[in-house]
Amino acid sequence: MTGRNLRLRRLRRSAHTLSPRKRGAQPKVVALGGGMGLSASLAALRRITGDLTAVVTVADDGGSSGRLREELGVLPPGDLRKALAALCGDDDWGQTWARVIQHRFQSKGDLHEHAVGNLLIVALWEQFGDHVQALDLVGKLLGAHGRVLPMSAVPLELQALVRGHDPARPDEVDTVRGQATVALTPGEVQSVHLVPNDPPAVPEAVSAVLDADWVVLGPGSWFSSVIPHLLVPELLEALVETKARRVLSLNLAPQPGETEGFSPQRHLEVLGRHAPKLTLDVVLADEAAVPDRESLADAAERLGAAVELAPVASPDSVSKHDPELLAAAYDRIFRMHGRIGPWR
Repeated sequence: MTGRNLRLRRLRRSAHTLSPRKRGAQPKVVALGGGMGLSASLAALRRITGDLTAVVTVADDGGSSGRLREELGVLPPGDLRKALAALCGDDDWGQTWARVIQHRFQSKGDLHEHAVGNLLIVALWEQFGDHVQALDLVGKLLGAHGRVLPMSAVPLELQALVRGHDPARPDEVDTVRGQATVALTPGEVQSVHLVPNDPPAVPEAVSAVLDADWVVLGPGSWFSSVIPHLLVPELLEALVETKARRVLSLNLAPQPGETEGFSPQRHLEVLGRHAPKLTLDVVLADEAAVPDRESLADAAERLGAAVELAPVASPDSVSKHDPELLAAAYDRIFRMHGRIGPWR
């Protein structure tokens, strides 16, 4: 067995023994993102704190979420559902409910590919008329280890300026509309914005960021899951003003279409252009995914951050995070880079 494999086994074994600290002795953590990237982060963070809030993007317009959004005019529930599933415990109750809400119907009718959790969330929204109250109830039913909040209470459209979207016109910049389209767009994404361009933030999400010890941004689809949080003015203001420390978790590999060919440092440069007032404390990256450590360190320093390299990729797939290794990395960062809350 190689030295790296032995190290991974030790890290995974130590992470497996982590349990959320007792109330009053644990960090308040807010994780922002969407999709599978946020799910990976939440699956790791719930292992080390019981005071965890997910703030989820609501610009999805594809699949079951897009159909419900178009038909009922509701927030897209899909990324909220995934976050709730990631917060389910490892016991039989948690894993059973995680499977149930992720289950998709297979049929030749209108229910085809709808996720059970999406229908449950939308039904409770209609019952309560309150996004936060309904999501809290779903979390209670699932026994979720944390809270899930939408970043805004209005459905949002993501738009991107893309150079070379039409291969026949490689130098022209076009506007591409819709999160699902942006995520797979050919060409080079120059910037993204939201419609409406000044959406209101959910007050509970703003309060959670301001009250946090640590804020975690990423990993995830950079333009369609990570950066949208920085385009909600009230949420960005909270991220800038909070006394919490901020860690940015980089992806393990560029995403085909959206960030094709991006280096780790370019991800930071893009984020800095969209939120020039935002500073970071730590940038977390997998040590095997950083070919140029000096350039990444320089880009991180321009955002006020130090780089922490750690093996966080799954041994089964270099593009997926291992929740136990990621938990060990977060736990080490939280301990090494200072504590500001009552858990100190």
